[in-house]
Amino acid sequence: MRNRTIGTVAREIGVRIDTIRFYERQGLIDPPPRTQAGYRVYGTEAVRRLRFVQQAKELGFSLKEIRELLALETSPGTSCADVRARALHKLETIDRRIRELQKIKQALSVLSESCPGKGPVGQCTILDALRENAIH
Repeated sequence: MRNRTIGTVAREIGVRIDTIRFYERQGLIDPPPRTQAGYRVYGTEAVRRLRFVQQAKELGFSLKEIRELLALETSPGTSCADVRARALHKLETIDRRIRELQKIKQALSVLSESCPGKGPVGQCTILDALRENAIH
């Protein structure tokens, strides 16, 4: 088991030191043991959990969802189907958000195309549409 300092772990995983401390405060990783000088030392398991948290964050999971995934890993009777169900639910959430973002993009595109880009701000078609709730 190779122990690492918080700075070494942060560089390995590609996060800031403050992020690791935050994850520790949030209970996503156990508080690491400290040297006599007070330095945190992270073992292989802590680094593995930090990588897990970081990868899950990059996939869009919230810290609450990550905490739940970590709990599944140690819950008796949990199967891959349970984890898969959560991944599929996240995928549905992302698909819904993509549809919402596409609607927003379309509305902004229409607004931008309707604006001549010149004249006084009081005659701005974009501001008028926002004031009149005329966005579809």
